[in-house]
Amino acid sequence: MSVSPSVREVLARRIAGEIILSNKPGATMRKWRELFAISQISLSDKMVIAPSVISDYESGRRESPGTKFVRRFVWALLKIDEERGSRFIREFAKLTSSPSMAILDLREFPIPVRVEYLCKAIKGEIVACTSTFVKEVYGYTVVDERRAVETLSGLEYSQLFGATTERALVFTNIGNENSPMMIVRLNNLKPRVVVFQGVKPDEHSIKLAEYDRIPLIYSSLSTVEQLIKSLRKLYRIALRRKLGKPVRPPPKISA
Repeated sequence: MSVSPSVREVLARRIAGEIILSNKPGATMRKWRELFAISQISLSDKMVIAPSVISDYESGRRESPGTKFVRRFVWALLKIDEERGSRFIREFAKLTSSPSMAILDLREFPIPVRVEYLCKAIKGEIVACTSTFVKEVYGYTVVDERRAVETLSGLEYSQLFGATTERALVFTNIGNENSPMMIVRLNNLKPRVVVFQGVKPDEHSIKLAEYDRIPLIYSSLSTVEQLIKSLRKLYRIALRRKLGKPVRPPPKISA
């Protein structure tokens, strides 16, 4: 069975994003290398570098790798796995086949985005934990709540977080006002903020958010299409800022 290029791309983005955003990128590199069951020597041969370079990064003797090195590192992992029959990539594909039905969009911001800018982009209002200090988010995941309830197991829930939990978990198509916060409440991984689109959180959801000290945002955008369009626009603005390009004021979004 061949592996879809999209699966490889999703996996590559996840590995690269986790390394770049990690406080200990060398340890994260080692984790992924060991998950692929690849030795330092095999990896360095594929990257055409000395084994000591991999060892130095993993042990912290070298500074954080740049994006070009991370790209080569991820390419080498995937290439070696493909040469071995794509064992790890196939396992990843099995894990992501079900949750992908519930995930409508998932991105890592190229630079951290302030929560106030997120609220402005999605016409959001913080309705719980307004005093909790959460300055920035590093990405977002848009989740179809009804599909998530139907398809996600506890293990698969972790895949909503992409490369980092420091993100906005955005729920849409909400069938029950309590369900999104119950999904968050029953799992160990917690997002930085939770967003309800189209359905204003009830008192119980607000209490659950306050119990976990997670800011809860209500987005008044009326459609999922508007929501995703606004988040992607925010992503593009963040990308332009990272590249040092001028940012045009975003056009107003009709209700």
